[in-house]
Amino acid sequence: MRVKKQKRHRRAVRFYTACYGFREPFKILCDGTFVHHVLSNGITPADTALANILGVAVKIFTTRCVIAELRSLGESFSDSLNAARNLITARCDHEKRKTAAACMTEIIGENNSEHFFVATQDAELRKKFQEIPGVPIVYALRNALFLERPSAVQHEFAKTAEEGRSHMTELEYKMLGKKNRADSEEACNTLDVNGDNENHQDPNKNDKPSRIVLNDKAQFKRKRAKGPNPLSCKKKKTKMNENSAAGKESKTVDNSVRNRSRKRKRSKKNQSVSESSGGI
Repeated sequence: MRVKKQKRHRRAVRFYTACYGFREPFKILCDGTFVHHVLSNGITPADTALANILGVAVKIFTTRCVIAELRSLGESFSDSLNAARNLITARCDHEKRKTAAACMTEIIGENNSEHFFVATQDAELRKKFQEIPGVPIVYALRNALFLERPSAVQHEFAKTAEEGRSHMTELEYKMLGKKNRADSEEACNTLDVNGDNENHQDPNKNDKPSRIVLNDKAQFKRKRAKGPNPLSCKKKKTKMNENSAAGKESKTVDNSVRNRSRKRKRSKKNQSVSESSGGI
């Protein structure tokens, strides 16, 4: 459950930073109800607890109207009053004291230009801030802090703002139109100059392209067939082996001929003489 909560908080923080331009350290505007709940439930130090759920360093703010409201509640809220006095005071410029809800609503305004996170336990105030785009809301439940998911109004506002940024503004349209006109006029002037030069050319001269025209044209190199990679080819076999083999064969043939020629063949006359002599 804790892992799911961290993922949800991380996703919400990423949404506000990407779509509404929130930057760290995040500024958190607290009212008296949130300060009192944090102290009574022992969620201290509050800046460390808030930094844990948001994942970055934070600065906690309050207003003079909130401090005055806590002072008017009596001794039971004295600890909350002392804790609120130690926080950074946001400028509200109210001559007469207003309620905490009215003061915080005026500071947030219509688009939360100061990029405040609002920390409150007032359910009505939380619903009211959900209707204002770009207002993240932090609340406490017992001894745990939570960051509310972005509302449908905030998602829709971010979507329309993204679509608006993807289209050109009227000023950009005007600038683009002026640029196109200037380009077209320049092209017409160049065409007129080229036409005048062609009309004033000498007919006896050969029509040869100038160097500028040749240099302007893209010159492509024709790919020609290349030889095979010498590293991928097998080495040629030397002819020594063939010559040696031929020599061996010739030697064997010569030896066989010689052996055959050396054999002595006796004639039939000699055979008959020997037989007759043996008989004597």
